[in-house]
Amino acid sequence: MLDLAAYMGLFSAAFIAATIFPMQSEAILVGLILTGKYPLAGLLLVATVGNTLGTAVNWFIGRGVEQFRDRRWFPVTPEKLDKAQAWYRKYGKWSLLLSWLPVGGDAITVAAGVLKEPLPVFLILVFIGKGIRYLVVAAATLSLF
Repeated sequence: MLDLAAYMGLFSAAFIAATIFPMQSEAILVGLILTGKYPLAGLLLVATVGNTLGTAVNWFIGRGVEQFRDRRWFPVTPEKLDKAQAWYRKYGKWSLLLSWLPVGGDAITVAAGVLKEPLPVFLILVFIGKGIRYLVVAAATLSLF
């Protein structure tokens, strides 16, 4: 039961971290790696899937953004969204590989929704980008400890 709780906690943190709510999934991943109780591949997969699915929330927000973009609670300012759309128009779907960036990553994923990037393509590229980020975090953790 403890194993399931650990994986669900990691999944939840990764999912929430990818949405508009502030959360650090990397710290939880590092903590679970350091316990030595869980297979690394399983942790990486759970974190990446959770974070990718959380990012899909941003894509769906982007699909309906025009009616919300000027609301105070909206997670991306109109200026940032315009900048992200310009970036996305310039670099296209490949910019989704940078969706893990702490500054601008969420805006890119919202822009992808606004600009109607097909969801399957979106999910594949975000999964690759997020997976590489978690792999780097895991490698750094294992090399330092």
